[in-house]
Amino acid sequence: MATNLSNAKNAKNDEFYTQYHDIEKEINAYLEYNPDVFRGKTVLLPCDDPYESNFFKYFALHFKNFGLKKLIATCYDGSPISNKELSLFNDESNENKTTRNAHMLVLTDPPDFDEIKIVNLPNIKEILSDKYHVIRLKGNGDFRSNEVKLLRDEADFIITNPPFSLFREFLAWIVDAEKKFLIIGSKNAITYKEVFPLIKENKMWVGTTSFNKDMLFISPEKIDASKKPSTATRTVDGIVYLRSPSVWFTSLDHGRRHEPLPLMTMADNIKFSKHKEIKGHEYLRYVNYDAIEVPYTDAIPSDFDGVIGVPVSFLDKYCPEQFEILGTSDNGLVDNFLKTTPGLSKKFVDDYYKSGGTGSYKEGNPTAGYYENNIAKMAYKRIFIRHKRNK
Repeated sequence: MATNLSNAKNAKNDEFYTQYHDIEKEINAYLEYNPDVFRGKTVLLPCDDPYESNFFKYFALHFKNFGLKKLIATCYDGSPISNKELSLFNDESNENKTTRNAHMLVLTDPPDFDEIKIVNLPNIKEILSDKYHVIRLKGNGDFRSNEVKLLRDEADFIITNPPFSLFREFLAWIVDAEKKFLIIGSKNAITYKEVFPLIKENKMWVGTTSFNKDMLFISPEKIDASKKPSTATRTVDGIVYLRSPSVWFTSLDHGRRHEPLPLMTMADNIKFSKHKEIKGHEYLRYVNYDAIEVPYTDAIPSDFDGVIGVPVSFLDKYCPEQFEILGTSDNGLVDNFLKTTPGLSKKFVDDYYKSGGTGSYKEGNPTAGYYENNIAKMAYKRIFIRHKRNK
């Protein structure tokens, strides 16, 4: 366990710190749907140094108006803040610190915080009342430790941005305890075999932040804005942020997921669609699935009762009252009744490479394929859906 945690801490793509306004925007949507969603509840932030985390700042600031019962934030041993910037305990100094800095902070009746100060201070220690002192954990603060598991079991909500490399295990840790949650993860996690079944069974869904924009995160180490930017960063007002194709995953309800997607009929799509792949063309069928290929969510035909293959980005517009999710082409997480063949045929694969296709392929791979103008093409990850009809 310690080795895995160390690897996660050292991985650059795990050190993504969430911006305050991204947290505020997302959680506001749940409050609009249910203003009392947090009233009388305990919120656990299990991957958040309470003296640095914007999650802690946000919930500490809104503790009273949300009607929270308790707020708990925990920090693991290797936190770059607790180990490098702050002396957290009265028995030590920055020059002579113990190696064990795993800690937690619990709020049950916090003072009234000043919004400007709490959002802009590098750390919150300066404005916390003396009686809200940090508590040293006995272990290393790993979320899988018995110490933090007990905090999990006490909590009503788990909210955080967990290490991406431990996302599968972290999600299972939450689900095992049957807790409500709001966490950040990679878009690629959607079709993980450990994740997708939860989405299919309507036990988890994506949050309200659109898929159309990548989230920007604060780097734990300052990035030189004068250096040539990379695809992994974006500079805003002279500040370099880490850029990641991330989304919110949650079991908290929000209004957006109950808004039906406005759609045209198949005939109207073929006649009026803004997409050149759709306008003036018949909808294509996969050679290995009994479904039609729909590369754009707004091109889903309203009058088609069969199975439809759509991009993963469909999920941020998914209304469970309008559609049912049947499976995904990635990882083969789909019932056999949808498969017309065990995989793509050798002829199709040969045609694909002859047409200039690239990438690896193994016989039996459930990737969705189709012919367009007699040219073999493979679709990227697809989610299979079907309209729900009132019967």
